[in-house]
Amino acid sequence: MKTMKERMKLRMRKNRPMTVISLRMPEDVLDELKEIAPLLGYSGYQPLMRAYIGQGLRKDLSDLLSTPMDVIAENLRKQGVSEEVIAVVMADAQSTTVPTAAGDGVATSA
Repeated sequence: MKTMKERMKLRMRKNRPMTVISLRMPEDVLDELKEIAPLLGYSGYQPLMRAYIGQGLRKDLSDLLSTPMDVIAENLRKQGVSEEVIAVVMADAQSTTVPTAAGDGVATSA
């Protein structure tokens, strides 16, 4: 399975291959997509649909593939903590002994 970084690198390419699909959708939803697409800066409803699908897909992949340590690292970045400090903390946490309910220590592994 590809890492999130590999997935994002592929998604950032300009000329990704496209496939034609058929999608059944309620008419009122399509009408609303056509109405708001130009207001949001999209050239049409199809690019807006791709954006919506991409956003949902990225969120689900992130939720499914993120570890608690990834979430902590991202929160540290949002707080302005440097990548150097985050790397040190992550390396330290991966080699730390975590107490269990039984009171004994279990070493974590990467």
